[in-house]
Parts: sequence; C-alpha cells; structure tokens
Amino acid sequence: MGYQAQGPDVPRQSHLDDREALISEHEHKGKTCRQCTAVFNVVNSIIGSGMIGLPYSMKQAGLPLGILLLFGVSYVTDFSLVLLIKGGALSGTDTYQSLVNKTFGFPGYLLLSVLQFLYPFIAMISYNIITGDTWSKVFQRIPGVDPENLFIGRHFIIVLSTAAFTLPLSLYRDIAKLGKISFLSTVLTTLILGIVMARVVTLGPYIPKTEDAWVFAKPSAIQALGVMSFAFICHHNCFLVYGSLEDPTVAKWSRIIHVSTLASVFISILFAACGYLTFTGFTQGDLFENYCRNDDLVTFGRFCYGVTVILTYPIECFVTREVIANVFFGGNLPLVFHIIITVAIITVAMLMSLLIDCLGRVLELSGVLCAAPLIFIIPSACYLKLSEEPRTHSDKIMSCVMLPVGAMVMVAGVVMAITNPQDCTHGQEMFYCFPDNFSLTNISVSHFQLTTQLPVLNISIFQ
Repeated sequence: MGYQAQGPDVPRQSHLDDREALISEHEHKGKTCRQCTAVFNVVNSIIGSGMIGLPYSMKQAGLPLGILLLFGVSYVTDFSLVLLIKGGALSGTDTYQSLVNKTFGFPGYLLLSVLQFLYPFIAMISYNIITGDTWSKVFQRIPGVDPENLFIGRHFIIVLSTAAFTLPLSLYRDIAKLGKISFLSTVLTTLILGIVMARVVTLGPYIPKTEDAWVFAKPSAIQALGVMSFAFICHHNCFLVYGSLEDPTVAKWSRIIHVSTLASVFISILFAACGYLTFTGFTQGDLFENYCRNDDLVTFGRFCYGVTVILTYPIECFVTREVIANVFFGGNLPLVFHIIITVAIITVAMLMSLLIDCLGRVLELSGVLCAAPLIFIIPSACYLKLSEEPRTHSDKIMSCVMLPVGAMVMVAGVVMAITNPQDCTHGQEMFYCFPDNFSLTNISVSHFQLTTQLPVLNISIFQ
C-alpha cells in the first residue's frame, strides 16, 4: 500500500476569488474529514476484541492497581505511536517493517514481520470467537428457536459471518474507505458501554462479592498487563492510518493519537470498572459469558458487540495482508494475489477459531508475546538508535524506561500464563442465573462452591 509524500507548504494568496475560496474550503473539509476518519480508525482498532477482556484484567491485577495500569498502558501506547512516526521521519521510511529494517537490518525486519503478522492474525481469531459466542446466544433468544439448532451454533455462525461480512469488507484496498464503518463501530461500542453501566446498578447488587474483590494489587498483575496490551495495541497499523492522511506530519499525527487514546482510555476504564464491579472475582475473560442468557438487554449488547468486532476485523486483515505484501511482493500486491491472499488469511483464521473457544487465554498470550514487544520494546529501540537528541531528552528517557519494562512484561507474562493458566467456563451459565438453588443473600459461600454450581433451571428476574 502506497503512502502520500509530505509536500511543501503552499503560501496562501491574500486575495482569493469566490471560486478559489470555495475550492479551498472544500479541500479543508476534506482534510478534516480524513483526520476524523483516522481518529475513528485508531479508536476502532484499540477498542476491538481486547476491550471485552478488560474487566478480567481488573480481577487479575486488583481494581485500584488495574485502573492505574490501564492509565499507564494508554500513556505508553500514545507515546510509542508518536515515537514510531518520529522514527519513520528520522529514517525516511513509511512502514513499520521498513523502519525496523533500516534500523536493525534483516534480522530485525524478519522478527518484526512475524510479530506484526501474528498479532492481527490472532486478533482475527479472537473476533471470530466473539462473533460465534455472542451471536449464538442472541439467536437462542428468538422465540420458537431450538437452542440445539445447528444453524444457530457458534461454528455455523462463524462460517456464515466470515462469508457474508468479514471477507467482503476485507477485500477493500484502501483503509480510508473503512472510516464510516469505524464510526459505526464506535457508536455501537458506546451503546455496549451503556448496557454494562446499567447492569452494574441493576444486576451487581444481587451477585455476592468475593473476599478479594477490593484488594489493591494481586500477583497476577503481569498477566493483566498482557490483556491490557492486547486491548490497546494498534501499532501494527499506525503507518497505514498515517499514510491515509492528507499531507501527513508528525504534529498532525500527534493530535490524532492524543484524541484517539483519550477517547479509548475513557471508554476502556468505564467498561473495565463497571464489568468488574458487577461480577468481582467471578469475572471471566469474555465478560458477556458472565451474563445470563435470558437477559434481553444484554442480548442486545451481545448483538451490538458481534457487529462491532465484525466491523473491526477488516482493519486487522489489512495489516496481515500488508506484511505478506511487503515481505514477498515488495509492497506492491497485484489484484489477483490481493484476492487470493485475503481469502487464504481469512480462511485459516476461521478454521482456527472453530477449534479454539477460550477467549481469555488467546488475549493473554497474544498480549505478552506480541503486543508487549510491539508497544514497549521495538519503538523504543528504534528511536534510541536513530535519534541524535541528547540523553537527557524526554523522549530518550522515556524510551530507556519502556525498553526494560517491556522485556520484563513479556518474559514474566509468558511464564505466568503457562504456569498459571486462567479458568475458562465457556458456554456455561453462571451460578447466580439459578437462584432457586442459591441464596442471593448468602455471601459467604466459597469461590469453589459458587463456580461449580451449575443446575439446569431457568429464570427471568434479571430481564
């Protein structure tokens, strides 16, 4: 995918006729529209499938520390996204791969290409898992529909949504054309946030709080960082969005990133806190797995979230395809190969998502293996090598801090994810959905007893 070069500033004439004024105004609106599109694309990329796991990260880290960590990850994300474009300007490159190639040679380029392919590819798998899980529960609420019907099962839904929606959208060649789609996805995310906030008030008081609900910090905070990193990373497509701007500059990009990150962290903290406060120690990797199936308001939220991840999916596919284009085709992908590679990537992602059903583990491992180096390590390393600023410069000081922190998060996160894997109760109704076998006023029941009570009754009190 090509990028527009930054042209020289053209001085304004002091006396423009009416026609020139109209043209100038039209061009200004076009540039503003492009910047708005870039903001929506960045926000859409950040609050994709990872957002649904943020309440679980509060459970892992402890709510107070979790919120502080979320602010920290958002700040590092903002800083490193600007740092990447600065590195591109210093090296005269316009893609993440070419930046690393010029800085660290072919070994660095190869490592980045693997990471930059794996992260969005795993994100595509997680999107399919979410679509299958959420929409299967939505269709089960349709009157007269048999819950065991093959055509409302998660596997059929994943295949159908891939063929009908994600594949056609992913065949676009210009990421700027996804701006309106990203805007719609952002609106739907706001609706979902409203539903989660409503349920913390109406459902939260009926769910017993676990003993460790208000602990400040927990040992699994490193794993929480993995989930947060997965949620906030959009570095793999930042050059794509940057290249879609009219006359891209570092200053213009900084403004876009500051606005996008601020909006994303505001939505993320509200979602994470409200989701966790509703379920505390019972919060799962996929928050929608916590809600009862007969909750119609949440059913609407599930539908909206399914639509959101379908609309976010093409942005991730753009990146995986661009990595292949850069590595094997010199960055110029002919139309026939564009179609073939897109179909191949999406088909493989679909097949893998049919075999995996535990979203939390996918988010956690992808966060520490792929997101941590892409956010913390590589942007810092590139800037430190390219920049001629003095060591006391704020960008260099921050880069020197980010590099070892990212390495620690990556190593410790992988070790903890392997030695302390999270539970996954995929597809099971939670105990509080069956009050006939559980007293809602008895808050002293142990965590083990609560999570293993799975009777087969049905209720409607949470609707």
